Amino acid sequence: MYRILVLHGPNLNLLGHRETKIYGKVTLKGINQRLLKAARQEGVELTALQSNSESELVDKIQQAVEKYHALLINPAAFTHTSVAIRDAIAATGLPTVEIHMSNIYRRENFRHHSYLAEVVVGQITGFGAESYLLGLQAILGYFGKNPESIQKRKAHGRK
Repeated sequence: MYRILVLHGPNLNLLGHRETKIYGKVTLKGINQRLLKAARQEGVELTALQSNSESELVDKIQQAVEKYHALLINPAAFTHTSVAIRDAIAATGLPTVEIHMSNIYRRENFRHHSYLAEVVVGQITGFGAESYLLGLQAILGYFGKNPESIQKRKAHGRK
């Protein structure tokens, strides 16, 4: 069984109330419920966490290498500022999909650069809450096309 960690970055705890023209009215709880249901249907164990703290997100990424096969992350504003999160993902080697509810390339210029882009498997951006479900499907598809990555992780004690 695959184990996937979902990390939600800063201010995503305010979904449903903040900038609803950009993010809609869906709450983080609603997103997590849909993700957990989809994961169960796929036979995947999923854990979702949110933090406004860059250091806590780095700690969770580093700890994930011992428990999880993959990472889905919406780093939110840290996408554009955090070399630390980028380096943590690179150091763990966890297959990672970067998720954004809004299309960061259609927003302000400072949002067009992602520090994570070069160390993640891919990005899902611009599909609202559906971006998370697409991210889950993307990482499962990645494992289907790259079975050696899951076998290597199993060999290192991450069953």
